[in-house]
Amino acid sequence: MWLFNRKGSSGFSSSSTAEEVTHGVDASGLTAIVTGASSGIGTETARVLALRGVHVIMGVRNMAAGRDVKEAIVKEIPSAKVDAMELDLSSLASVRNFASDFNSSGHPLNLLINNAGIMAPPFMLSKDNMELQFATNYLGHFLLANLLLDTMKKTAHESNREGRIINVSSDFHHYPYPEGIRFDKINDQSGYKKFQAYGQSKLANVLHANELMRRFKEDGVNITANSLHPGVIATNLFRHNTSLANDNPIRVFLESAARLVLKNVQQGAATTCYVALNPQVKGVSGEYFSGCNLAKASSMAKDAELAKKLWDFSMNLVK
Repeated sequence: MWLFNRKGSSGFSSSSTAEEVTHGVDASGLTAIVTGASSGIGTETARVLALRGVHVIMGVRNMAAGRDVKEAIVKEIPSAKVDAMELDLSSLASVRNFASDFNSSGHPLNLLINNAGIMAPPFMLSKDNMELQFATNYLGHFLLANLLLDTMKKTAHESNREGRIINVSSDFHHYPYPEGIRFDKINDQSGYKKFQAYGQSKLANVLHANELMRRFKEDGVNITANSLHPGVIATNLFRHNTSLANDNPIRVFLESAARLVLKNVQQGAATTCYVALNPQVKGVSGEYFSGCNLAKASSMAKDAELAKKLWDFSMNLVK
């Protein structure tokens, strides 16, 4: 990561870590939901938020892995408040169950970090018969945010503290299908291209945050919504590439070289933690971040009409 040390206007860079960008922040009294917190940058996000005093609810598909992460965090930080709840973003029923259980728990909700995701698997359908990347990376999070909004609004009003919704997107949002969102061909297997489908789902994440921002401003709600690129992380690089065996010398070389230029998990979680907790981001909404600084989203991602069309399309899908 020595290639990316140049600091931006925030005072941080792509090589900053999640601990560095939240140094000195006292977030005790805040409650956060972090999806996909049982591995990778989700785990590090949960750990650093807990380190700063946040009560973290980890939404995890694998509860055994979630319990292991909770134990590891509490072992390192005895004062940490961490809970794991089952959440499979590829299943709308699971999202509804999670939101219902959380809303009935009586917990406040200050931060919603939509982090869970999959990247470039072969064509598959979700339990709701939606293309799996669109379902997991975007649609499950769209429904989750909608079901938790009343709790977030109530928390923001009663605590007089700004709520924040953070969508973990990717610079891949610049490279979706040519039409951006394939409204009429979401489940078209014949035209499926796994990386463009990933780009489509990540474009949807940015459009979602921007439409939330518009609605919050219209309603005078004290909640911000932003999206971000976490960087390319040196984890699970070849998860869906079975053409290279684990001990293949080409794979070993590529993974070794990658670690010189790609982010580690501590750096990968930094932008999420920066947007979630850093006071510099107070009042900032509808923006796209990368390397812990404001960054440029694609022209398609900034298309307000496309964002509204996606919102209406998604509302119809989740009924």
